[in-house]
Amino acid sequence: MEEAMLLEKLKLRDIKPTAMRLLILREMLKTDQAMSLADLEERLDTVDKSTIFRTVMLFLSHHLAHCVDDGSGALKYAVCDDTCECSVGDLHTHFYCEACHRTFCLKKIRVPVVTLPPGFTLQSVNYVMKGLCAECSARGKEE
Repeated sequence: MEEAMLLEKLKLRDIKPTAMRLLILREMLKTDQAMSLADLEERLDTVDKSTIFRTVMLFLSHHLAHCVDDGSGALKYAVCDDTCECSVGDLHTHFYCEACHRTFCLKKIRVPVVTLPPGFTLQSVNYVMKGLCAECSARGKEE
């Protein structure tokens, strides 16, 4: 990923660029799937775990990344689109593959709108579908 693009993403979210923030953002953008802290720690094995955690939390607080609870027991994180403010209207569907345990952002599939009973106020939605991703489905057909 081009350095200028990474710097622009951080600037857009009012995050001061540092070498570690750029490194972690670059790694998060290398894949189309959401990553757990353990995934990032494995890929960035020379970076201190607490630095990764603090950086991801900073990205969350500035709406540069969003968090997904896919039911796997580990929260996953993915970089948001530049226009995302992490409001309910920005939310999209996630897909958890039960074979390879990867979680994908399906950004073109919006979270369904549900009418709540009077007095309820919606603050967040976690919409996760589960099954087999395209790669695992194809592998299953070959066997």
